[in-house]
Amino acid sequence: MSSEVDKAQNAAPGGDTIFGKIIRKEIPAKIIFEDDEVLAFHDVQPQAPTHFLVIPKKPIEALDQATDADQALLGKLMLTAAKVAKELGLKDGYRLVVNNGKDGCQSVYHLHVHVLGGRQLSWPPG
Repeated sequence: MSSEVDKAQNAAPGGDTIFGKIIRKEIPAKIIFEDDEVLAFHDVQPQAPTHFLVIPKKPIEALDQATDADQALLGKLMLTAAKVAKELGLKDGYRLVVNNGKDGCQSVYHLHVHVLGGRQLSWPPG
């Protein structure tokens, strides 16, 4: 299996993604939260004891592709991350990560927020 860095180096924007298929329920996911605008589900390759993703249902390829019209949706991603983190008991803290582009290690071109917690995270992260 290739590393996330390898995947990011070979990933390209455009077209359908695994997250689109999860939104349409074409492939299974352990969904934690869903409404008309966002979806939160457990990461299939967790990097911490608790690791879930929050994605917009609107297909925004990357953070740098978001527009002023997406401002409320971007805020909702953050608030949903906080709400779900609280529900999952991450009372001592957690980290939000948004990978953007090849050098940012983005391997799926559908905007997503990683939420990692359940242990002491180190710094710097990169």
